[in-house]
Amino acid sequence: MTTLKPIDVFFLEKEEPVKSCLLFLRAFIPKQHNRITEEWKYGLPFYCLNGKMLCYLWIHKKFKQPYIGIVQGDKLHHPDLLQEKRARMKILLINPSKNIPVTKIKLILKEAIALYK
Repeated sequence: MTTLKPIDVFFLEKEEPVKSCLLFLRAFIPKQHNRITEEWKYGLPFYCLNGKMLCYLWIHKKFKQPYIGIVQGDKLHHPDLLQEKRARMKILLINPSKNIPVTKIKLILKEAIALYK
């Protein structure tokens, strides 16, 4: 019997439509650059570029929506990124009941990736 890794459990234990949204993002984010890897850090799925933390996935406690946390978000100025009480990171909330804003996510990730060059 195969034991699931904690990162797999994170995705599989979510309720729909959050689960499908997160699973889409899990597959989508690594496709944005050939050096993005998925890692389990601090109890959440992180996406690293050349070993440096780029972004992560989580669920917003207040809004109950999945979000992409951008590690160097303070250097990005997209109007849909929320700073909240974070010093460095900004987040992009994703409404799992609507179409995922693929173009917007690509643009934000492209800007974030450019910070690592």
